[in-house]
Amino acid sequence: MIDFDDVTITYPEAAGPTLEHVDLHVPEGELCLVVGRTGTGKSTLLGAVNGLVPHFTGGTLSGRVTVAGRDTRTHPPRELADVVGVVGQDPRSGFVTDTVEEELAYGMESLGLPADVMRRRVEEVLDLLGLVELRARPLEQLSGGQRQRVAIGAVLTPHPSVLVLDEPTSALDPPAAEEVLAALHRLVHDLGVTVLLAEHRLERVVQHADRIVHLPGQGRPLEVGPPAEVLATAPVAPPVVELARVAGWKPVPLTVREARRHAGGLRDKLTGLADGPRRPAAGPGAEVARVEGLAVHLGSVVALREVSLGVRAGEVVAVMGRNGAGKTTLLHSLVGLNRPAAGSVRVLDADPVALPPRDLVRHVGLVPQQPADLLYADTVGEECRAADRDADAAPGRCREQLERLVPGLDDEQHPRDLSEGQRLGLALAIVLTAHPPLLLLDEPTRGLDYRAKERLAGAIEELSSRGVAVVLATHDVELAAEAATRTVVLADGEIVADGPTDEVVVGSPAFAPQVAKILAPAPWLTVTDVADTLQVLP
Repeated sequence: MIDFDDVTITYPEAAGPTLEHVDLHVPEGELCLVVGRTGTGKSTLLGAVNGLVPHFTGGTLSGRVTVAGRDTRTHPPRELADVVGVVGQDPRSGFVTDTVEEELAYGMESLGLPADVMRRRVEEVLDLLGLVELRARPLEQLSGGQRQRVAIGAVLTPHPSVLVLDEPTSALDPPAAEEVLAALHRLVHDLGVTVLLAEHRLERVVQHADRIVHLPGQGRPLEVGPPAEVLATAPVAPPVVELARVAGWKPVPLTVREARRHAGGLRDKLTGLADGPRRPAAGPGAEVARVEGLAVHLGSVVALREVSLGVRAGEVVAVMGRNGAGKTTLLHSLVGLNRPAAGSVRVLDADPVALPPRDLVRHVGLVPQQPADLLYADTVGEECRAADRDADAAPGRCREQLERLVPGLDDEQHPRDLSEGQRLGLALAIVLTAHPPLLLLDEPTRGLDYRAKERLAGAIEELSSRGVAVVLATHDVELAAEAATRTVVLADGEIVADGPTDEVVVGSPAFAPQVAKILAPAPWLTVTDVADTLQVLP
């Protein structure tokens, strides 16, 4: 169905090829998972399947890519639209209509399908992806995760034979991600659809994969094979595989169910320790933010209702909940982007809505879901200099922050040429230049591999140790387990849980990390917890 024959792709002004001498065959009716560190060419590989690379991205392609017998060199994306459906990392960039139902129908209208067929397929996808209640909702009023589901639905309605998905679960809460992946599983097994999927959150998808394509980068050849075989040695692996490496389990399990069958001895060994794992704890810092009885209306939608919450210096608070629960709205309210319908928001005893921008940046900083939204200049150096001016900071302060977060970035690089992790680091450095006591991170791990997430968790811990309060809205249960001292769960705009992270997530089927599920009821949350504990055992 999909064939790469000695494919090399090089972008203009790049130091070398992004992909080099790639040979790959993906047969019909297979779910093929593409993995690798950030920047190894996963998105380029996916973009070559429907000809976006290089027809729209530029660059040169040598070799041959064919899909269903069509050569992408002679068939541009519009001539592959009936065969290949593509969902990129940013759903917003692909929307062309105003409402959910219109967006689901647009692709079929472009192909000239009959009205009765379009109506039936729209209803099927609304049910399949849990979008029925959103059918008439304007796209601009959707949460990031809801947009992601609409984008996936929009490529499903034309019934393509090939689906290409770049980080399809990155903005989805765990239950929604499971629903989407179960739908893809059914399409592959029941209808013979071929799926090529790149994802950093391997703990969600690896059990659905028939094969894994590992891109090691640096000109090394692809590794292609069964998931357990490839992940046994790959530098990127989900927590269940990392735990297997620490515990010495063989063969390597890929699911929580398989791992629990291995885990009895390890669980007994760990629970023999009376004090349990050593978790980070926030000191008794002063309160830097207070939300009291907060209600926020976004058009006709009640996004938050009766929310009361205090955040202290040095705390790391993970805000979790299903898509549309109000997580981003809460963060936007703390930075003054939403005017309360009721209640109050105070940051350092000031109303963020009333603060002028130059004062606001010294109170609170927000890194949005798309860090590029903060980046306007043509080079990294210009971004840093602008951040210093905006914060009235000494020249070089932003660059100093950036070097700590992402060492070695060239001042002359354009921000759009950076990897997701590098863009996040640059946006974070810009926000931190004003030294705000409250930092807000909205889905900060989108597009980050496991090593990049470890560096982010380390940066959060370092900020917390300096007394900065960090509030992160996330669906990434592994990040919450690693970095958060406290977890708040929202549902339908209300707080339904608030407490220490280990207490909130261990008993939660939706928000427990993989290690907690494997070792439950013991309170170990991460592979690091287990490894550190094993080192102190006699």
